[in-house]
Amino acid sequence: MVTRDTPWPDGTPCWVDLMAPDPRMAIDFYGALFAWAFADQGDETGNYLLASLGGRLVAGVGGMPPGQEDAPAAWTTYLATSDLGKTVAMVVDHGGQVMVPPTAVGPAGRLAVAADPTGAVFGLWQAGEHNGVGLANAAGSLNWNECLTRDYDRARDFYAAVFGHTFEDMSDEGFRYSTLKAGGKVVGGVGLLPDEVPADVPPHWAVYFAVSDTDATVARVTELGGELVREPWDSLYGRLAQVTDNQGAHFRVITATEAP
Repeated sequence: MVTRDTPWPDGTPCWVDLMAPDPRMAIDFYGALFAWAFADQGDETGNYLLASLGGRLVAGVGGMPPGQEDAPAAWTTYLATSDLGKTVAMVVDHGGQVMVPPTAVGPAGRLAVAADPTGAVFGLWQAGEHNGVGLANAAGSLNWNECLTRDYDRARDFYAAVFGHTFEDMSDEGFRYSTLKAGGKVVGGVGLLPDEVPADVPPHWAVYFAVSDTDATVARVTELGGELVREPWDSLYGRLAQVTDNQGAHFRVITATEAP
């Protein structure tokens, strides 16, 4: 379990949020699945919801932005930055695209949304009063984030140039993957999407939540209206499964045994 009350180091996945057509459905699903409590941030934020577990922030939930009402529900990973303007400029300089320009979120901080040159969308967060997740690696909280792409080398070059990430290559025959390090500490991963992944699945940042029992969680997901995408499987780091929530947003769950 990791708790934190200060800003996360630059380049670290520091926050995740869900944009969904019906936030009330998300409250019902994730409240029942992970025992999250939700606090509405008011009309001035579009009634953005902060989810907490044991009094510590774990995620956000919002409605679909104007003009994107028909977009699929999706989780977004935010990478920490202490200088949002500089990071956004670096994103553009290294072939990325800014999708939401730097935006102040009251005293909480400033955000932007970007896509890397391979098409994987991610957020950027410069902390003000809101540092990001205050709890990680505990059941019901964020456990892992990884960029899955069809251009592995270009993605690695991009994140190294923009965030100073370094990598530890874990690739094997037919498998290309590296852990991603910020300040010498492992904070996430980047991997090549396997050939069997359908072509209509875009490059993306995958979000993992820790659970105490992967198989029981999968059963609960389906009871709550979600779907199983990939049957549970065992890895060196825990038992995993890929699922969707009751509005189709993909995420993964893992009974973690140790960090990579």
